[in-house]
Amino acid sequence: MQSTRPLTVSASLQGLSGHTRVPGDKSISHRSLMLAALAEGTTQVRGLLEGEDVLRTADAMRALGARITSDEKGWTIEGKGVGQLSEPADVLDMGNSGTAARLLSGILASHPFTSIMTGDASLRSRPMRRVTDPLSGTGAQFLTRDGGRLPMAIKGTGTATPLSYRLPVASAQVKSAILLAGLNAQGRTVVEEPVATRDHTENMLRHFGVTVDVSPLEGGGRRIELTGPTRLSARDVIVPGDPSSAAFPLVAALLIPGSDIVIEGVGLNPLRTGLFTTLLEMGADLTIENERIEGGEKVGDLHARGSHLKGVDVPADRAPSMIDEYPVLAVACAYAEGPSRLRGLEELRVKESDRLAATVALLEANGARVDVEGDDVIVAGRSGTLGGGIVRTHMDHRLAMSAVVLGLAADRAVQIDDTAFIETSFPGFVDLMNALGAGIEA
Repeated sequence: MQSTRPLTVSASLQGLSGHTRVPGDKSISHRSLMLAALAEGTTQVRGLLEGEDVLRTADAMRALGARITSDEKGWTIEGKGVGQLSEPADVLDMGNSGTAARLLSGILASHPFTSIMTGDASLRSRPMRRVTDPLSGTGAQFLTRDGGRLPMAIKGTGTATPLSYRLPVASAQVKSAILLAGLNAQGRTVVEEPVATRDHTENMLRHFGVTVDVSPLEGGGRRIELTGPTRLSARDVIVPGDPSSAAFPLVAALLIPGSDIVIEGVGLNPLRTGLFTTLLEMGADLTIENERIEGGEKVGDLHARGSHLKGVDVPADRAPSMIDEYPVLAVACAYAEGPSRLRGLEELRVKESDRLAATVALLEANGARVDVEGDDVIVAGRSGTLGGGIVRTHMDHRLAMSAVVLGLAADRAVQIDDTAFIETSFPGFVDLMNALGAGIEA
């Protein structure tokens, strides 16, 4: 059993400074391994996030028959082809990664064998029905614990029925699972999303040679279509820096006076940059430099300086483009002048923890005034001493890193009950922050 790693974080004694790079984008890393395993030929991947979540995906694809190796130059995947994965000899353990579990469910649904999937205590408590209910329409069978939770047995089918599905709630994971199932289905797979969600799956499918049609829906949202069965051709991948990981040093730099940092090579997919838009609305001294295209994705360097932030009203339709960044945004709002309202956060209730409730608890424990109205969070803004509390992270890496950011700008030290699982998505986080001058002492 993994040991806990409590941490006490005090205010940084100086502004953060320097150039840095954050780990590769986790969403793209997961997808590059899965699609390369389904491709015909050999794919080279550079910049892959080598955190535990992604390594679990690599192990799962190996167990399904792909040959995957790595060295100092990157990762090499010898694909099996769509529909050609092999029945795994053992249980697939996805660790803490809901993304990996849900996306892989789509792939396994359209392969004619039985597999069993599990995860750590946090993942075993998270709902899977949002994926398994629509995927059952392919002809696959899913057997879960009560509440649709892992461990889960999947009996796939080699004659998958293509799905036509409208997402009840915007979710890139559910959309992606259905599209991945459609790769080996007989006919046209259609997904309609009421609000555009991150489109890494669509971009990467095109990169591997799949025709994906995207059209706007009347009244908003998008319709995504592909026809199976299809073939994927091996293509090399360069993984950009993860904008969700960049959020933590970025917000810390904005909150700590005198900071001046550059985060290089960050992914700027328009469906992932809601946080950057919001921070600019708050008055952040943030510029995007050296914009370019790498591996089919927009990339640039984030230049951030210490800033005086003001409260903001974030519309609900922005949530899909920044769903993982709300905890650290809420921290920024606690230090801002004036109140902020973060709208439409129902998706946060089904993350690694009930991330909405845990974010509220994180702020309240450290002196911030917060209210919840339905799925909206209202943060009053700075009105007194912040810090001095104990943060319970519930095995949620983003809560832990958000608490670190809060502590670096706080009036009193912040105690965090556990930070061990930060390594699942952001290996070397504390070292990176200290290299910028944070002064965090383990």
